[in-house]
Amino acid sequence: MAPEDTYDSRFLAGIDHFNREEFFEAHEVWEDVWNDCEPETRRFYQALIQAAVSLYHGLRGNETGARRLFHSGRRYMQPYRPIYLGLHIDPFWVAIEQRLNDPKAAMPRIDLAEKSA
Repeated sequence: MAPEDTYDSRFLAGIDHFNREEFFEAHEVWEDVWNDCEPETRRFYQALIQAAVSLYHGLRGNETGARRLFHSGRRYMQPYRPIYLGLHIDPFWVAIEQRLNDPKAAMPRIDLAEKSA
């Protein structure tokens, strides 16, 4: 089964923006999902939004904002570990942290695994 058959199309659109380093756009799309989602997934989407905005701030030199959103987003996503909606949670946050610590580090990407929730 293809990802587009199992995931909300807006979730996938946000991933596409995120992987193109269009973090503000990813945040906007995921915010639409967050507004419509079931209560049990709200914190997951909120964490994704905060991850995208963290990188957005990081690219613009707002280290304080980037770190604040990184830490709250990672905390919000903890209950969904290890994999939720195909996202490997721990490697995702490790990649974001590496990028925030080192601007020369690879930009994080989202590659989905099998849907797990």
